[in-house]
Amino acid sequence: MSIHPTAVVHESARIPESCEIGPFCVIGAEVELGQSCRLDSHVAIQGPTKIGGNNRFFPFCSIGMAPQDISYRGEPTRLEIGDDNEIREFVTINRGTVKGHGVTRVGSHILIMAYSHIAHDCIVGDHTMMANAATLAGHVTIEEWATVGAFSAVHQFCRVGAHAYIGGGSIVTRDVLPFSKTASERNVNAYRANAVGLQRRGFDETRIARINHAFKVLLTSKLNTTQALEKLRAEGDQGEDVAMMIRFIESAERGVIK
Repeated sequence: MSIHPTAVVHESARIPESCEIGPFCVIGAEVELGQSCRLDSHVAIQGPTKIGGNNRFFPFCSIGMAPQDISYRGEPTRLEIGDDNEIREFVTINRGTVKGHGVTRVGSHILIMAYSHIAHDCIVGDHTMMANAATLAGHVTIEEWATVGAFSAVHQFCRVGAHAYIGGGSIVTRDVLPFSKTASERNVNAYRANAVGLQRRGFDETRIARINHAFKVLLTSKLNTTQALEKLRAEGDQGEDVAMMIRFIESAERGVIK
């Protein structure tokens, strides 16, 4: 095991021999690392935190710290992180709270760029990306393959749908539609489908055409949301992607960005 002599590692931490712990890292009690994790330097991890394999933590990130919630009273909440993630400089990821079922979950194959923040009780899906200084408030859900642009902030309890792209500097206070390009200069708006991103992920022309049609009905048909959903249902089977969009909208508690 490669642990730099200046690192401080609690005796109860579970660290495989394949891990590398760099200078001035601090690993607290009840921290479990998977195989082949690398902590470059000055990384702080507190527990209870369980981290999967092949994760790299860059200098000065703070992982598994107590939630920034005034109702937190030291309860034994936890953080869970998957595999193959890259967590860059000064990233902060907090443990959960009791009112959020006690856990924050971060998936696998995720890039979290410098200065980003994932607050208590968030759920971040696989293959997502958070650009520099992207910020998630508590209880936010980011579904798989979504991108949160630099300096964007997502309000508490909001959801960002699968394959969505949020432009830099956006303030998100309602749910972001799956497959959408959503951004703001003054007011946040959805701008059709994230077609380039979908092509890169292997979506064929038929799937993208169906998604684009659904966005036209939702965004440019002058129908309200209820009427647009009724029209999409009446058109018959439009594929699982459109069905997922309909379910997402119907389950929204904060409304969706259109």
